[in-house]
Amino acid sequence: MTPETFTAPDAVELAVVDRGGFVESRHVGAALVLSPDGEVVTALGRTDALVLPRSALKPLQAIGSVTAGAPLEGERLALATASHAGTDRHASVVRDMLGSVGLSEDALGCPAQWPSDSTTRDAMVRDHFEPSRLRMNCSGKHAAMLMACVASGWDTATYLDPAHPLQLHIREVVERLSGERVGATVVDGCGAPVHAITLAGLARAVHRAGNSSERSPFAMHRVAGALVRAVREHPWTVDGPGRPDTVAIETFGVYSKFGAEGVQTMIAPDGTTVALKILDGSTRAGVVVALTLLARAGALSAEAVDSFARSHPLLSIRGGGVEVGRIRATV
Repeated sequence: MTPETFTAPDAVELAVVDRGGFVESRHVGAALVLSPDGEVVTALGRTDALVLPRSALKPLQAIGSVTAGAPLEGERLALATASHAGTDRHASVVRDMLGSVGLSEDALGCPAQWPSDSTTRDAMVRDHFEPSRLRMNCSGKHAAMLMACVASGWDTATYLDPAHPLQLHIREVVERLSGERVGATVVDGCGAPVHAITLAGLARAVHRAGNSSERSPFAMHRVAGALVRAVREHPWTVDGPGRPDTVAIETFGVYSKFGAEGVQTMIAPDGTTVALKILDGSTRAGVVVALTLLARAGALSAEAVDSFARSHPLLSIRGGGVEVGRIRATV
């Protein structure tokens, strides 16, 4: 029987929005923490229900692109798993990725977008630029997919079709790493297929990727090990200046990857892994909940995480131009 999506009765409180001591909002959901050995450390809410990982699936999609032939390493490999802010630096790397296989921005199947980085967006508006596919936050993933198609001799015009050889290969990677069959395949915001798996399956997949060795005899695990290292070495790639995933990687040395609609994954340096889904789809509490769960598991310094939770601007609630509260994890 195919697992179902989880509903409010299956969820537990993960975080609150505290405004001046008044709990204004509550975020409920589910979370799973796995030890470096893959044992369940903490399970909150229903973790056997299907979720759409959204951009938290990008590491697996990137592994699929590279094992299908995309020649990626370093910051290009990290960009393949990014939900980037569309800065000039991000766009330049994506342009180079495409150019390395003789393609241009026109080959990208993702929609044109303004950068989410406000400084870059303001500069583009002042200079009378238009939204661009290169600036779309998923353009690195799409460039990697196109590079794989060129390397394997597959059609580039139809690379987003779920029946395309690349997408079938990516689906196989998802199933192998998650240890379960895909429950559904739908269209993500960028136009690429996104596969529903259980939250437990997502945690297993991310854990396996995060604990893979670049010296493994298996190509998929070698690529996974290189990908996680690339992201940790180039944290600017996966998100952007002052943005949650980049900040978490820079501050704690974790691998951090969010997904739209309240999904968050994180791997501590020792391999402890967390995957969570906030039921209302909000992403604002994901990083602090994940960090708190890793600290509770002993994988991060509880003191350092507490200091981050009490002081970092990402978690600030403002009123009248000053801080009046915080987004707080309650796990």
